[in-house]
Amino acid sequence: MKKHLILAAFVCFAGNLLAQTGKVFDNLTVTSKILKSERKFAIYLPPDYETSQRSYPVLYLLHGAGDDQTGWVQFGEVLRIADKAILDGTATAMIIVMPDADTGVRGYFNTIDGKWNYEDFFFQELMPHVEKTYRIKADKRNRAVAGLSMGGGGTFIYALHHPELFSSACPLSASTGPLTPEDGRRWLERSGTENPTQAQLEDYYDKFGVNKIIDGMEAEKLKSVKWYIDCGDDDFLYEGNSLVHIALRKKEVPHEFRIRDGGHNWTYWRTALPTVLSFVSDTFHQK
Repeated sequence: MKKHLILAAFVCFAGNLLAQTGKVFDNLTVTSKILKSERKFAIYLPPDYETSQRSYPVLYLLHGAGDDQTGWVQFGEVLRIADKAILDGTATAMIIVMPDADTGVRGYFNTIDGKWNYEDFFFQELMPHVEKTYRIKADKRNRAVAGLSMGGGGTFIYALHHPELFSSACPLSASTGPLTPEDGRRWLERSGTENPTQAQLEDYYDKFGVNKIIDGMEAEKLKSVKWYIDCGDDDFLYEGNSLVHIALRKKEVPHEFRIRDGGHNWTYWRTALPTVLSFVSDTFHQK
């Protein structure tokens, strides 16, 4: 009889463990009037979302160039990594939103010509939609942003343009934008702007040059966001990330800066994600 009870208890325990998994939906859409199209996004819901009534903090997790909203799902293994971090207690239960920035015009920013205003879409349409649709704590303390490569650039720009909205930002292997106005030429031409004028070059540098923005921002605004910056020692984007670290140090802005062994690939970013989840969780819990 005792053996049967022990076996039943084990089966029940194992069943509970199996039930403690989150869910990912990777083909959701929101109608955008700004972009005049249906925009896709993916979402991760934590293991206890369906059995609780509480609201959760949110992490906006941005993909890189060449991927879409499924990048962090398929290659980044967000379901497995987030579930493990939450069940291990190294991260708090959170909702993770992964938008698609790879159709129409690639990227997370407004174009200089004003014809594709993705950043406006993100803040005016996507964010309000998901924070109304899901049980999300819609305030600065409970909102974070992270991303890789192109998405790392989006992470920097979104947190720098809107420090009042994010408690933490975690750019990984980030594209940090032009280092000079003239350096903006290759960025603009790559996005389809042929023969950009000097005014366009300077405008792009002012808006999307991460170091330029940091140099012009008040230190207190920069300090209002907790920063975790991570780039591999073999990554071709090491220079921009190192210069951001130096710029923040000069302004005495506390931040975490990591150079780890690795390159610009999913092997590196998968190993970064558990630390990101722990870092943003710590900021969610701070008073």
